[in-house]
Amino acid sequence: MELTIISYSELFLSLLIAVLLGAVLGVERNLAGKMAGMRTYALVSLGSAMFVVISRMVIASAGGYLAGMDPLRMASQVIVGIGFIGAGLVVLRGSQLTGITTAAGVWVSAGVGMACGFGFYALALFATGLTLFIFTVLWIIERDYIQKMLVKNVCPLPAVDAKVGEVSQKTEKHKEDESERLE
Repeated sequence: MELTIISYSELFLSLLIAVLLGAVLGVERNLAGKMAGMRTYALVSLGSAMFVVISRMVIASAGGYLAGMDPLRMASQVIVGIGFIGAGLVVLRGSQLTGITTAAGVWVSAGVGMACGFGFYALALFATGLTLFIFTVLWIIERDYIQKMLVKNVCPLPAVDAKVGEVSQKTEKHKEDESERLE
């Protein structure tokens, strides 16, 4: 990737691929009924790619790298900005924390957009695939197997969906069962 000669078609392709991959991640979140979906993920990925592309264009228009002109500086600020969006997605409802996976997904979507902005399409595509694997396959494993293992465990951990009161009741019941078993 030569930074001194950047065609508009390459830049537009960077933005288009960022939008498409961000939207793919968002579709899964829509299907899972989450608050940030296809449009949010597509916009985050597009915005991230846009800032990287702008950074590349500034350096290209200056004839290459100059002192203090580093495309990674703008990319690092994208990461900081996405942290604010992610913080807004995490919500505490009673004793249950929600939105953490969605916030992490938005953060990854920003990374996908930045990879597209720098022209690293294979990396962006692979990261999109891994993220979809995490959103779907690992969720199924977590839901169907991990939770069942925790329930059967000798010293069960609180379930993901459990509320604080339910956990303490289950813990007390477990202690009673253990003391009866040992007698």
